[in-house]
Amino acid sequence: MDIFLVTLLNGLVYGMLLFMLASGLTLIFSMMGVLNFAHASIYMLGAYFAFEISRYAGFWPALILAPILCGLIGAAIEVWGLRRVHHNGHIAELLFTFGLVFIIGRAVQMAWGMLPMPYRVPTGLDFPLFRIYGADFPAYRAFMLLISAGMLLSIWVLLKRTRIGLIIQAALTHPSMVSALGHNVPRVFTIVFAGGCLLAGLAGVIGGNYQTTEPGMADAMGPIVFVVVVFGGLGSLAGCFIASILMGLVSTFAVVIDASFMDLLRPIGLAFTRDDLLGEILTVPVARIGALVPYALMILMLLVRPRGLMGTRDT
Repeated sequence: MDIFLVTLLNGLVYGMLLFMLASGLTLIFSMMGVLNFAHASIYMLGAYFAFEISRYAGFWPALILAPILCGLIGAAIEVWGLRRVHHNGHIAELLFTFGLVFIIGRAVQMAWGMLPMPYRVPTGLDFPLFRIYGADFPAYRAFMLLISAGMLLSIWVLLKRTRIGLIIQAALTHPSMVSALGHNVPRVFTIVFAGGCLLAGLAGVIGGNYQTTEPGMADAMGPIVFVVVVFGGLGSLAGCFIASILMGLVSTFAVVIDASFMDLLRPIGLAFTRDDLLGEILTVPVARIGALVPYALMILMLLVRPRGLMGTRDT
């Protein structure tokens, strides 16, 4: 029970971090139809910006300034990059954002080097919030849950209960009508892309000291974020939230399960020997292949329901 509860809490924290990162990507795709390959790189920039700002001004100013800087970079990318290649179709947009991955990665390496940065949890949150079965639950992880829940509520209120949210949704489906009503549709798209990058930067500020701030952090988080977006359904924010929690729990529990699939099949009368290939695979402990489980679930989802958990045929 102690392992289960501690792993459950850690899985929720990791899942909410995935949602903070994947929500911006989902927002950009659902509103603009652009699948931004450089989204995880913006997440990495948020962590590095927060590290630099926190060295001089502390963590709390970094929590505000670093996401704003990422949002401004996102606005510049949309205005001087994506807007110019948009008329060439989605392939050109994908190639453009794919190239940004390498540019941002090399820029980070030239500016900060190859070694991990000493980006630490702020002192005011570096204490155990409570103990459960002898294990401490850090206050910073509870802070991550609070920030991610607040972000989810803010996005929902913005899109469903405000005028700008209605304009953003209308600009996606009826851009000509929105333009005829006097709204600047290209500016709306810039705001959406900048907002998605701002959310990625916020995830970097929160996750940079929870994990490790180093040049490979974008490569580590990028694939799992796309798994979340595809599994939840492209363009579905609710599906993104459910998929993030599910993938966070699956990834966390998979690394602590010492049993194999053979142990699960044996009680129902199925057994394989290690002499054949299938039997050898089934006897491998789940903990050794835990990192592959989310990708296997994504493949299964694409086979059973290609549009994702809560995606629609339109998206």
